[in-house]
Amino acid sequence: MTSEETISDYPAANLKTVLASVQAARDAALAPAPATHLIAVSKGHAGTRILPVLRAGHRIFGENRVQEAKAKWPELRTSFPGIELHLIGPLQTNKAREAVELFDCIHSLDRPKLAEALKVEMEKLGKTPKLFVQVNTGEETQKAGIAPKETVSFVRHCRDNLKLPIIGLMCIPPQGEEPALHFALLKKLSNECGLESLSMGMSADFETAIRFSATHVRVGTAIFGTRV
Repeated sequence: MTSEETISDYPAANLKTVLASVQAARDAALAPAPATHLIAVSKGHAGTRILPVLRAGHRIFGENRVQEAKAKWPELRTSFPGIELHLIGPLQTNKAREAVELFDCIHSLDRPKLAEALKVEMEKLGKTPKLFVQVNTGEETQKAGIAPKETVSFVRHCRDNLKLPIIGLMCIPPQGEEPALHFALLKKLSNECGLESLSMGMSADFETAIRFSATHVRVGTAIFGTRV
């Protein structure tokens, strides 16, 4: 990179490469999802690095934290209509109201208390972001998520009793383990729950996730580079 323009534009070039990889993975998959949505994960990146991706026409983005998203996306949304914002990081119960106000989709519903809080805030605000239930497929003690064996009953409770708009399941495979095993488990659980959407796969393994019918892949580093 030899100029300021090249430095600022490289995320758009990376986006094009990633989109091509998504399509190639879909073409190679035996049973890809009807559509695979690329979530450009912009957590930790300033608006100046996001702008080239917006100018390239991409509109689906992911953030990890409510406060960071609140600081940068309202202004970007005024300039670029049609942005779809996804919360992919953990959500504290006391941030449920802000999350419902700001995000179009929340991927980290992981406990009954949060489900109750989201129900209350959705009713108050009259806004219903789509929800993914996060599943702790590796059953890691340090990681959030519903245990695999409790997933079906939790989804049923959220949909039938709380009337929440659950559209799918999300997972983050443990580091150092074969992600395909976890993607296969998530797909099995989604079938048992009668859900069609699967949020799985990141920069290092999104092509594998697509083989297992991922509908949403969360890619950050491969588009925006390493966070500063």
